Amino acid sequence: MEENYIVSARKYRPATFRSVVGQAALTETLKSSIINKHLAHAYLFCGPRGVGKTTCARIFAKAINCYNLTAEGEACEECESCKALNQQRSFNIHELDAASNNGVDDIRKLVEQVRIPPQIGQYSVYIVDEVHMLSVAAFNAFLKTLEEPPAHAIFILATTEKHKILPTILSRCQIYDFNRITTADMVNYMQYVAQCEGITAEQTALNVIAKKADGAMRDALSIFDQVVSFCGKNITYKMVLDDLNILDYDYYFRLIDYALNKDVVNIMLTFDQILRKGFDAQYFITGLANHIRDLMMCLDNNTVTLLDVSSDVVQQYVNQAQKCNPMFIFKALEIVNTCSLNYRVSQNKRISVELMLLQLTQLSTNTTTTPTNTITKVNTNITTPQQTTTTQTQQPQKNEPTPVANALKRTPGKIHTTPQPITTTKITPNTQQETIQQHVGPDLDFTQENLINAWNTVANNMKERMYIHNLMKNHPPRKDNNTCIVTLVSTQQENALKDVIANIEQSLKIALKNNSITLKTIIDATTNKDEAFTQEQKLKIMKEQNSALNDLCQIMNLEL
Repeated sequence: MEENYIVSARKYRPATFRSVVGQAALTETLKSSIINKHLAHAYLFCGPRGVGKTTCARIFAKAINCYNLTAEGEACEECESCKALNQQRSFNIHELDAASNNGVDDIRKLVEQVRIPPQIGQYSVYIVDEVHMLSVAAFNAFLKTLEEPPAHAIFILATTEKHKILPTILSRCQIYDFNRITTADMVNYMQYVAQCEGITAEQTALNVIAKKADGAMRDALSIFDQVVSFCGKNITYKMVLDDLNILDYDYYFRLIDYALNKDVVNIMLTFDQILRKGFDAQYFITGLANHIRDLMMCLDNNTVTLLDVSSDVVQQYVNQAQKCNPMFIFKALEIVNTCSLNYRVSQNKRISVELMLLQLTQLSTNTTTTPTNTITKVNTNITTPQQTTTTQTQQPQKNEPTPVANALKRTPGKIHTTPQPITTTKITPNTQQETIQQHVGPDLDFTQENLINAWNTVANNMKERMYIHNLMKNHPPRKDNNTCIVTLVSTQQENALKDVIANIEQSLKIALKNNSITLKTIIDATTNKDEAFTQEQKLKIMKEQNSALNDLCQIMNLEL
């Protein structure tokens, strides 16, 4: 081990413009201004931490004082000015940390120092780091000098929070916005550092370090040193995950596969394994959301490039995306995002996440391209147990929910009491014909009271369609022999009822044991002129007036 160990962030700190990582456009602008001698008296370097603001300020200060500037605008590193700066004995560069020297007296000392011309070189450069920490009084004391400094003085202000700088300061500076460094640039530079240090590193391992650094090169090199201390001279992907306590991609790939296969048991065991390893559930939710987002990007070849992962992992994403229905991905992303929003206020956080995972397992059978807002069942209290059994055996078995889904759907039922005994069955468009054939025999007479009771029972079983439920409750039918007349107040209500009127009519026939019953709707706007539109009515009218909105609701399966 070396006696004087220097961390990589300092040892490999760029000394020239061409060695600055990820800021090519900005460094080219600075070099061009030096070559053409278009130097401003004040610069503001702003951007996230660890992206090279102070480094570029030092390189710029060295270049403008170099006696033998190269044709590319770089310092020669050989003249007395360059050597003095490299050996940290130059009096041409003055650095002030505004975080700890933010008072008026500190700025006054700086202003007095500005009057002294440089001993070597042409310019005295004053680098004020974290300038947003200056007090308002200090900013005001600095204004006049910043606007009209001596010819030999150049100010370079650096900050991570430009919005905290006074507008009067901003107007006196040339502003340079530094970018976050991309994952690819950080990986390439860490490979260069590893090569210089004689370290072998897997690209996927360096990619994990770069993502952990979140766009800051200094953070990436600090994490790199930490990993080297743990792994030694051979950095592997698995060891980086263990050292940094990062959740592996493999968990998310497995979870989505389990969801596609409706494997509730393994998806729950995997989540429990993640918690046992010490990962926070909120961290897991965020990672799962990012994973599903990356799958969505893989639905089109043009957006695959938006994935911020290594090339071999990209292929895994592409392969899994091909297994997924696009609607599955959209709904899964919505479910995970909703769980993330509700997680902090949840009283039982683990159950919130487990419920989210259960919902993902049910998506694979509920995300087909057919419209999901079509009524496929109406529950009514009508048949005998034998008739219910016959109807259920003739039901199609496609897209049958899992046992867990059935368990989740069970809710306490209500017992409805009417003058005639009524039981429960399940009527769908596919079973209406069979139900009519089952109810043979004489038609029984019924009263208006019998009709209203049967009507309310059908309405109570329509609560999945709240608009239809409210419509039936607010508009009871009127008996005219075997015709049941429903008086509505608008065509919107009539159109909404048309979708389920056949099911309702069939349910009434069975409930009242009369196959001659017909259901008829009429519109009489005078019966309730002041009736307010519900939210469902508003949406239905908007869909009729705007076909694009209707298409969007069907594609994204949007509901109120």
